[in-house]
Amino acid sequence: MEYSAWAPHYAEIARELGFPFDREERSAARLEALLSPAARAAPLDRVARRLAGRSVIVVGLAPHAGPPPLWRLPAEGPPPAVVAADGATAPCLDAGIVPAVIVTDLDGPLPTEIGANRRGSLAVVHAHGDNSDAIAEWVPQFPGELVGSWAGPPRGPLIDVGGFTDGDRAVFLAEHVGARTILLWGFDFRSVDEADPAARRRKRAKLAWAERLIGDLAASGRSRIETWRRDGSRRPYGAGRNEASTR
Repeated sequence: MEYSAWAPHYAEIARELGFPFDREERSAARLEALLSPAARAAPLDRVARRLAGRSVIVVGLAPHAGPPPLWRLPAEGPPPAVVAADGATAPCLDAGIVPAVIVTDLDGPLPTEIGANRRGSLAVVHAHGDNSDAIAEWVPQFPGELVGSWAGPPRGPLIDVGGFTDGDRAVFLAEHVGARTILLWGFDFRSVDEADPAARRRKRAKLAWAERLIGDLAASGRSRIETWRRDGSRRPYGAGRNEASTR
């Protein structure tokens, strides 16, 4: 999605959830300053080289989902590209799957994500108002290929093609660079494990936005978006939604 189409959605999210934009800008500036010359160059082109024209599996961290069962996919044709949303990197690596791309706001298992980055995963690191300290601590430790993103208009090396949580941001990224098909595995918009009532309400609000945003993209985007269910079946996204989460 182009930023001009995405911006009104994020403005509504920020108003509803109370995200001060000056904090977003400070985190983005910190991330931008830490990116190497290689990480600053042609970020979307580098993502597109990994995902464009391919079947892309976006992996979330729904309870008991585990890694995507790649063996269930047809053997003919090019293999799919796996995009892990933050914490979903761990079950992928446990199953011997090195994601083509990791989308992270740095609140997942960071040593695992750094290990995947060392093994060839491109890490798309997102700056938002709450993770400036994590950016300063962890971004210099990623040894491999990086792309930076944030929640404002694209600037310098930082991209914004839509999406709010790690999971739906991964879907928006794959669609933007021309994925042929996007399969959602391990998405659950209903499960919330926070004990604190306020945190639980906030998490539910974020998941409601993620579900809605993917639905809008499925209706208007170029890529076919499907839910890959535990029984092996696939259905168009939105047909019996009981899927996703990940910020």
